[in-house]
Amino acid sequence: MGETAKKAILAVSFGTSHSDTRKVTIDAIEEDLKAAFEDYSLYRAWTSKMILARLEKRDGIHYDNVKKAMERMLRDGITDVLVQPTHVMNGVENDLMKEDVLAYEGQFQSVSFGTPLLTTEEDNKLVVKAIAEAFPAIEDKETALVLMGHGTEHYANAVYAALDYRFKDMGHENVIVGTVEGYPEISQVLKQLEKCGPKKVVIAPFMIVAGDHAKNDMAGDEPDSWKTIISKKGYEVETVLRGLGEYESIRHIFVEHAKAAK
Repeated sequence: MGETAKKAILAVSFGTSHSDTRKVTIDAIEEDLKAAFEDYSLYRAWTSKMILARLEKRDGIHYDNVKKAMERMLRDGITDVLVQPTHVMNGVENDLMKEDVLAYEGQFQSVSFGTPLLTTEEDNKLVVKAIAEAFPAIEDKETALVLMGHGTEHYANAVYAALDYRFKDMGHENVIVGTVEGYPEISQVLKQLEKCGPKKVVIAPFMIVAGDHAKNDMAGDEPDSWKTIISKKGYEVETVLRGLGEYESIRHIFVEHAKAAK
């Protein structure tokens, strides 16, 4: 890499229209990346067209999508790009992001990719350890922890069931992973709760941000929210509106994935 090289990290997130959770999740991940890569400029791109349009219309705030971010880096004279997604898995969003980035590959000296949160078995172990440390109450077998993931039709959805298995394999029988738009569903979550028989259930989002799904589908008062459904089964329920990006140990995994891609 020559003396004139200008390096940048492109942090790619799905995005959120909730500024409260953005500040403590996506922004926090980006700050950690910036601190770890002092000689890199930091750029941001979001992949959700719906969220980008909503922010522009509602708040007059503009964030780049991946293509616009790549064009911005070209204009700024960036020569070497390290792309670090804040995605949970190697799913649809990550696939589309890679396509958009690689369309510009020939215009940079180098383009490299860090991996999403759950990519290797070692990642799974680290995430289990991070969640277990964040929720010491699960050591009490009368308390269960239910993690609500997003879910997807992409085959990568299998990571949720694998993670659920990993929790149990590492001694956390009372941690249950479900999804709001995939498998395992809330019905499978209820079956597992019956098996472990807790008195109290803590529900937390297994998503980078604690946005619409966390506030409404998980913790809302509507009849179909997970809080309501689980409460009706007779459990004492506590909801924790804390996105994965708030956990320092989770952010550390993203930083390590970026370092591995250098």
